[in-house]
Amino acid sequence: MTPTEVFSIAGMIVMPMWILMILLPKWKVTQFLSEYKVIPILLSLVYVIYIIKAIIIGGPMDFGSLASVMQLFTEEHAVLAGWIHYLAFDLLIGIWMLNENKKLKIHQLIMAPCLFATFMFGPAGFLLFILIRTFKQKKS
Repeated sequence: MTPTEVFSIAGMIVMPMWILMILLPKWKVTQFLSEYKVIPILLSLVYVIYIIKAIIIGGPMDFGSLASVMQLFTEEHAVLAGWIHYLAFDLLIGIWMLNENKKLKIHQLIMAPCLFATFMFGPAGFLLFILIRTFKQKKS
């Protein structure tokens, strides 16, 4: 499989999970996938494969400067591994937010933008959720 194909498949794998978390967070299927971290585990396996390929092709990775990190992202396998890293960790944050909301009971119409923002903009969605969570806890 080419990196381009893996990129497309990874996107197709996470999209349904985000849709389920946003629209049907209490559905048994969503709960199962969230509880057992099925999609993040699959993504992690693919990540390991492509990070190893990137190391074999490009040698050891240097994260010591912005210039070195930029250099890492010139190798196709490293870029794919980086993208899968984003997909997996953003999804884990989304799952964590759903788990937190089991006790917080923030209305789903408020959670949906937090989850969508996490899907699209990672840390910005996490920050939005933290702000809402803080407000909700102070209000209680």
